[in-house]
Amino acid sequence: MLQDKDRIYTNLYGFESPFLEAAKKRGDWDGTAALIKKGRDWIIEEMKKSGLRGRGGAGFPTGLKWSFMPKEVIDRPHYLVINADESEPGTCKDREIMRHDPHKLIEGALLAGFAMQAHHAYIYIRGEFVHEGSEVVRAIEEAREAGLLGKNAAGSGWEFDVTLHRGAGAYICGEETALLESLEGKKGQPRNKPPFPAMAGLYSCPTTINNVETIASVPEILKRGGDWFAGLGSDEKNTGTKLFCISGHVNSPCVVEEEMGVPMKELIEKHAGGVRGGWDNLKAVIPGGSSCPLLPKEICDTIPMDFDALREAGSGLGTAGLIVMDQSTDIIYAIARLSQFYMHESCGQCTPCREGTGWLWRVMTRMVKGDADIEEIDMLLDVTKEIEGHTICALGDAAAWPIQGLMRHFRHEVEERILAYRKQAKAA
Repeated sequence: MLQDKDRIYTNLYGFESPFLEAAKKRGDWDGTAALIKKGRDWIIEEMKKSGLRGRGGAGFPTGLKWSFMPKEVIDRPHYLVINADESEPGTCKDREIMRHDPHKLIEGALLAGFAMQAHHAYIYIRGEFVHEGSEVVRAIEEAREAGLLGKNAAGSGWEFDVTLHRGAGAYICGEETALLESLEGKKGQPRNKPPFPAMAGLYSCPTTINNVETIASVPEILKRGGDWFAGLGSDEKNTGTKLFCISGHVNSPCVVEEEMGVPMKELIEKHAGGVRGGWDNLKAVIPGGSSCPLLPKEICDTIPMDFDALREAGSGLGTAGLIVMDQSTDIIYAIARLSQFYMHESCGQCTPCREGTGWLWRVMTRMVKGDADIEEIDMLLDVTKEIEGHTICALGDAAAWPIQGLMRHFRHEVEERILAYRKQAKAA
């Protein structure tokens, strides 16, 4: 269990003011210029040493991602873009950082921007986060007035500024290249890769896109050292602390900072008050936001919350948004509802996703009632495989995986409902 001395987010619940005076008392903006004076190479090496993996869902090593940026600024400026879209159902961690600890995000943006030779960062925030956006804007203005942003940011000699850009609430804009398209004023649709953003991102300039939690973790890692962060977590590939969002059928839904690799059962019972009706009443958990396949109780009993263990179990850590479902859950309807969401949020650019998500939803709607044939289960799985891996971005995968998880673990329930419907139809 994470000790208080190792917590990064000490104002996660907003017990203190989010603004500059209180933030400085919590250690924000302490020695920022000294960190910058150690140089870009030192910052990137410390981030590599820390083992921090992207907290937006993909889990790509952060220091390695930064090192992909060109070493020299030649004819085009470099940009840092911070993904604050957070539209994945079940995920609500970045909003807590933005409304309660925005200066951690801004200080992290300065350090990351310097490391990749960017003079400007854009925070792309989900349109519905009205309050959170206002808090970040106020924090940015405070930082400018205090000389922490501007021509000589935090007395470091590096010119740096941050701009907040509000999106319009499209799920697809959480995908990094669709986010860039939207930021440029175009329709939010993913780009083909290559070229990757590090070569041609925002305005065709070298760009790194990182999640809010990833960037907000940077100052504390650099102040305490990469070895400190690497010393936390379950192993060398799953290091540090992580914000977990726990919702659904628990007694106390919450966002909590814990060590990577904490057992799922411990996480739910110690921090979320346990499953409604007790642990034995648990049916399944979606461990990483709605796109991750669900896991049944027998796996949840022992699984650690880290990237590798969850992948081996046929799911993923994703954004660490746990959606807990007890025995009262109509599991088929729950997954059908997710199918409707992904159908609605498809940008329509790729045929497998545009046509396939609607097809998945229509079949799942019939399966909720039981109005289907047993053979259609395998047909449905075949269609998910035709969508998965055949689209520009991962939205097609996100639509396919919940259904695959349902059929992997609860196929018997689908079959029983189909047989019950047939029996009822014959009796009528």
